[in-house]
Amino acid sequence: MAVRILHLEMGRHLYGGARQVLYLMRGLAGAGMEQCLACPPGSELGDAARAEGHDVREIPYAGDLDVGLAVRLRALVKATGTDVLHIHSRKGADTWGVLAAAGLDVAVLITRRVDNPDHPLLIRWKRRFADEFVAISEGVRRALVADGISQERVPVIHSAVDLERFRPGAPGTPDLCSRYGLPEGSLVVGMIAQLIPRKGHHHLFRALPPLLERFPTLRVLVFGQGPLRHDLEAHLRLKGLNGAVVFAGYEKSLDRALPQLDLVVHPALMEGLGVALLEAAASGVAIVASAVGGIPEVVRDGVNGLLVPAGDSGALREAMAGLLADPGARRTMGQAGRALMEREFSIEGMADAYGARYRDLLASRPLP
Repeated sequence: MAVRILHLEMGRHLYGGARQVLYLMRGLAGAGMEQCLACPPGSELGDAARAEGHDVREIPYAGDLDVGLAVRLRALVKATGTDVLHIHSRKGADTWGVLAAAGLDVAVLITRRVDNPDHPLLIRWKRRFADEFVAISEGVRRALVADGISQERVPVIHSAVDLERFRPGAPGTPDLCSRYGLPEGSLVVGMIAQLIPRKGHHHLFRALPPLLERFPTLRVLVFGQGPLRHDLEAHLRLKGLNGAVVFAGYEKSLDRALPQLDLVVHPALMEGLGVALLEAAASGVAIVASAVGGIPEVVRDGVNGLLVPAGDSGALREAMAGLLADPGARRTMGQAGRALMEREFSIEGMADAYGARYRDLLASRPLP
């Protein structure tokens, strides 16, 4: 008998976490499992999943305090004959999601993607109703254990990267310098992250002045959107750095842009794993990043990049300078990063691991 999985993802944009849901559904297709995606109306993930032939059910969702989500989701669980409810979203969605399955013969699995602590009352609520939590990195696993969840209930399954889409020398790539108005022959560093405080943009900008003196052709492309853009632009103008940094916004063709970067920098203060780092490594680009959360599981220090203490702009500057001055080291690290992604972060590997978790959960449940 086929195992019936209901995925719950209430994010409206096809960013890192939502894209992982799409990858998982793609990897599980044809593995003897029936899948259904529950998402809000107008979801980019829903559109993408539907285009790939998946069963998509839209559920109205008014935000984290919408307790009605539990009622609507419970009805969907019953209607679809769900065996495993896999909750991918956080906050309101997982709070009401676990309630929706309470008392039903349904296994509940929650994937956790961030390493910041949860509210004590919420984590006790989820701990009571969820059968298992999956951490996307050892860093996230440590945060869940610190929240009081036993280690036995927190396996680690790494996120995945599309190795066909993200690869060195992707064809049909438009010239990055001409597209973003950079001088021809620029040494281009990319940062791919939401413009929010915990991503650490300010630490990169503080490291720039000495680097620009040493590498006059250096330019920084900042990919991503978020509430900090105005403040970051004001900071750059104040320091006279606005000519060296270009805000590129959300780049849909990141797979074509990444292979043209000379270096990717990620000075985050907190990070569950870092999907952009997986994509950079798969594209054969060396990385300089903070040694926080799950980042050391993606960026192996001295192998496919360099790790620095979070918030240390001086260490960040020195690591960047060393790689910017050494094209051979960047090339070797880029090749090592690609090999690492193929070995440990494939969609097939992630799907196999989740499939095993579903079957183990159902096998361990008492008969109804």
